Amino acid sequence: MRSQVQACDIAIIGGGLVGASLAVALAPLNLRIVLVEAATPPASAPSWDERCIALNAASQQIVANLGLWDALAPAAELITSTHISERGRFGVARFSAEQAGLPALGYNLPMRAIGAVFADAAARTPLQTLVPARLRSLQPAGEAVRLDIDTAHGAVQLQAQLVIAADGARSTVRELLGIGAESRDYQQSAIVTAVRPQRAHGGVAYERFLPSGPLALLPKPDDAQGHACSLVWTVASADCSEYLALDDADFLTAAQQAFGERLGRFTALGRRAAYPLERVISERLSAPRVLFLGNAAQSLHPVAAQGFNLGLRDVATLAEVLAEPGDRGAGERLARYRALRENDRARVSGFTDALVRVFSNAVPGLRSLRHLGLLALDLTPPLKQAVLQQNLGYGATAPALARRGG
Repeated sequence: MRSQVQACDIAIIGGGLVGASLAVALAPLNLRIVLVEAATPPASAPSWDERCIALNAASQQIVANLGLWDALAPAAELITSTHISERGRFGVARFSAEQAGLPALGYNLPMRAIGAVFADAAARTPLQTLVPARLRSLQPAGEAVRLDIDTAHGAVQLQAQLVIAADGARSTVRELLGIGAESRDYQQSAIVTAVRPQRAHGGVAYERFLPSGPLALLPKPDDAQGHACSLVWTVASADCSEYLALDDADFLTAAQQAFGERLGRFTALGRRAAYPLERVISERLSAPRVLFLGNAAQSLHPVAAQGFNLGLRDVATLAEVLAEPGDRGAGERLARYRALRENDRARVSGFTDALVRVFSNAVPGLRSLRHLGLLALDLTPPLKQAVLQQNLGYGATAPALARRGG
């Protein structure tokens, strides 16, 4: 026997960081929202080497305007300056919070803390959550979309004015709708861990370009055992298993040789995990009564830490677009969202892709051009200011939630 169809205003497919933050951002609108998530995230305890995400200034402001920053601030480590270099060359580009007129360029935060705060806030809204649940089909149903969902307690049917796909780079929604995506395998993997350097990081985030890809060292809070930094090391995928097989001492030696000794010797290593790197750009940001957000719209290389920050601006923009009463899935609303997001999306995805391709290219003479480019960036105020604004999250028209007092 078929289950009764449940009507709602918005169905959010995907309850990760982007989906949960959207649920919180939409809470003041008093809409009927159903969140569909495949699995409950595993519980984890704080640890010095846990995986982190860097929020830029615009993202921090979005979180603050959602009323969540006070809960996150104790876990955050300020990024007060950045240092961008290429191994073997002396050209360096530097940015500082003082130049930006801000207390910090960004904040390095544990993914666990962000996920817990967003999930707790979402749970305090009238949101209905289906978890664990799997979207089986969706199809137009007049001025709505019909969704068939499998849950642990049986089949559920939803009828939503608007479907939000926040279900990752391998979006089920995109697949069911037959919407393609541009995919580029960088043949690289990111090894994510943490290290303890001898010297304090001083709030500096380092991005060092190597022939295999960038190596990033980001500030983490000091603790009783000493200083700490997140390490994200991009290596050729063909070599990744070899790096993971190294014992801690040999891995630290290799990482030290790659990074140098700006912070002294690395004295301890955290747990290692590796992730293949790929650029996946949805061919479309929308379909009739469907929108794509976060990694479902664009999954980027982690260079310059732009991906999640771009997804939060998706969330903030959509909250603004949906604020007015009426049919939330109407075509003109979707068109407005696309118009507001396409420039930012194209700019950031193109910027990260160009960085990877230019700095991973061994064409003779290109190294000298890269070196001159870093020098020019550091010495040309208008260019430096434009790149700074983009990295802060203000390279395009900022949504209201990203503005102070927004």
